[in-house]
This record gives sequence, structure tokens and C-alpha cells, in this order.
Amino acid sequence: MADRKVRLSTLWVFVMFNFLYADVVALFDIVYNGKLQAAIQFTPVTLLGVSVLMEIPMAMVVLSRVLKYKANRWANIFAGIAYTVVTLISQFILPISNGTTTTYYMFFGAIEILTTSFIVWYAWKWPEAEVSVSAQ
Repeated sequence: MADRKVRLSTLWVFVMFNFLYADVVALFDIVYNGKLQAAIQFTPVTLLGVSVLMEIPMAMVVLSRVLKYKANRWANIFAGIAYTVVTLISQFILPISNGTTTTYYMFFGAIEILTTSFIVWYAWKWPEAEVSVSAQ
């Protein structure tokens, strides 16, 4: 069971680095290419919402290691589904619909979607028998 917990935790770290570097590259694009008009108005409430949204994968790094089997499995499934949907909307649907699509953001988005989808599948396929064997 510990191996699966470590793998899930590591996958969340990988997803977070992709979130981070997608936004770093976007900031470079904004600063160095003069794209200072943002599609989103960054109010204090918006920034708090984004902060909460980013705190969940950070928490999943820890929760994947410390939660017991059933809670761990469901937390990874729900968080993985949520972030697959969030990434699909924020990095594909909205940019395509408002004409702000960039290849680098879609590249990171595709990797993020593949990883969060894998997290869902990997947690879904986590057999209870694996827990029983490792707990002995």
C-alpha cells in the first residue's frame, strides 16, 4: 500500500509543477510579448479562489501519504476528476472560445489532463486486497 501512496503523492507533485510552469511561461509571455490585457480580472476574491484551487493539489501530496485506504482512494478519485475538468475548462475550452489559445498552455494542459486522469484510474484500480496483504 505504501508504494501506491507514494506514487499518488508523486503524481500530485508532478501535476503541481506543471501548473506552476504553465503559469510561469504565461507570465513570461505577458511580460516579454506585451500581452498585458488579462482575460480575467484579478480581484482579491479571484486571487483567493485561485489560492484555494491550488491548495487542493498541495494537500493531496500529503493526504495521499497519510489517509487510510478508503478515504485515500476516494480523495484521489474526486480531486483527480475535479482537476481534469478544471484543466479542460481553463486551458482548452475558455481559451479556445475567447481566442486566447496558446500552444504552450495547451501542451501543459494536455500533460495535466493525462496525469490527473491517470491518478483517477490508478486510484480507481486500487484493490482492497493490496491493502490487506501489505497490512499483515
